[in-house]
Amino acid sequence: MSGDYEGARATLARCASQEAVQGRTDRSLSRWIVLAIPVDGVGETDRDARTLAEFDGSAVEAESALLEAANTYEHRLWTVMRREIFKCSSRSYFLRIHGRMDTYGIVLQLAELVHDTAESTSKYSA
Repeated sequence: MSGDYEGARATLARCASQEAVQGRTDRSLSRWIVLAIPVDGVGETDRDARTLAEFDGSAVEAESALLEAANTYEHRLWTVMRREIFKCSSRSYFLRIHGRMDTYGIVLQLAELVHDTAESTSKYSA
């Protein structure tokens, strides 16, 4: 498992350095959030999405933050006995974490801000 994780981190780092070499560093940064949405092993009242991170960055940085969340998020477990990470897309993972007695299924989603009414000349207009 850690080999897959390290391989993915290396690929993201390689992409970022290629973008820098190709002169793509002048693009504006987007606003991102990483969401955790419990879907399995929780009651109906505990299915609310949680914002794990909110930051400005490039798409590569955002995907790296999502992968980091998939590797570290513990939901309500004191000790994670087993972690299964399923990639749905570059911006979405399904995480199954096993504790001593409980197992949770969590969708981790990366979202980019595309519109904000607080911005008078919003670059985020869709």
